[in-house]
Amino acid sequence: MKYVAEYRNTAAIRAVLRQIQETVTRPWQIMEVCGGQTHTIVKYGLDRLLPSHITLVHGPGCPVCVTPLEKIDRAIAIAALPDVIFCSYGDMLRVPGSRDSLLSAKSKGADVRMIFSPLDALQIAKKNPQKRVVFFGVGFETTATPNAMAVYQARRQNVGNFSMLVSTVLVPPAIRALLSAEDNGIQGFLAAGHVCTVMGYEEYEPLVAEFRVPIVVTGFEPLDIFQGVLKCVSQLEKGEAKLENAYARLVRREGNPAAKKVLADVFETTDMCWRGIGNIPQSGWKISARYEQHDAERVFVGIGGVTAQESPLCKSGLVLQGKLKPNQCPAFGKLCTPDNPLGAPMVSQEGACSSYYLYHRERVEAVKTPS
Repeated sequence: MKYVAEYRNTAAIRAVLRQIQETVTRPWQIMEVCGGQTHTIVKYGLDRLLPSHITLVHGPGCPVCVTPLEKIDRAIAIAALPDVIFCSYGDMLRVPGSRDSLLSAKSKGADVRMIFSPLDALQIAKKNPQKRVVFFGVGFETTATPNAMAVYQARRQNVGNFSMLVSTVLVPPAIRALLSAEDNGIQGFLAAGHVCTVMGYEEYEPLVAEFRVPIVVTGFEPLDIFQGVLKCVSQLEKGEAKLENAYARLVRREGNPAAKKVLADVFETTDMCWRGIGNIPQSGWKISARYEQHDAERVFVGIGGVTAQESPLCKSGLVLQGKLKPNQCPAFGKLCTPDNPLGAPMVSQEGACSSYYLYHRERVEAVKTPS
């Protein structure tokens, strides 16, 4: 299959790996922002193949993982209402809130449905006019586009019983927050190619200029990852800081203008709390006032919204910030497993903890308990 088989070609991967080995002379820490990239790295053992000088740090780019507890608790509270059909992607159903999950709410009688597109939820609303249908709009800029289109179509088609509970987070403000931290040790970034397919990469240019850090737009196949690493390491070894596009087969500087137009119409930026990380200014989207009748935050005012506390045993916040590897967490694989997750990164397919559980459990590293 074009753009899949050729980017998993062993000879091509080995050739780029040799280039990396010949280029690197000093230790470097590079963060891959996206959980999809983390999954590829861990699944194919790419981190084990790289020279020991290069440390890949797993970033916060799993939207399921960073959805705050309060938002999940609100989703569960809304789903429990008798006149509500609550729709969500499957990976959100098992993510634990402060006490329950959407799946447990379903087992108690809530009408919770797994769907594959927000437009599916819109169709359910049309077929059930006596019900209030809510879609859990979780994601980064990538999934925000179909979410925005569902809201846009609901208004256009006058589907008044459809609303969306939005938890959409944005990548550039998160990178800024990581780089601004006093203990930041990240020296280069692999930016998420699918996000840049929608948004372009103009937003990263100020970050490169301000923090003097290389950012390379990178895809998701093994060859993509190594090509991104090579470009990043080459810059670091030369003392350069540039924005490079290693995913040119899909990404353009300006992104997708049509998608960005819909996003700008339906959403507006807002401060957002990231699970395990905290509040990041202007790092999320909310539904604009023009579409307020489809904003579940306004439709269900007063439902949920209680501040919740993360389990003290869960160190996923440190994992999401790149300060801890999943198998360095004392609870990993013991108190925290896919069957009994303490945090979202053990649930989501793009979560670093889930990836390590599937592919890296045999790597027993010294436990480093953060101070």
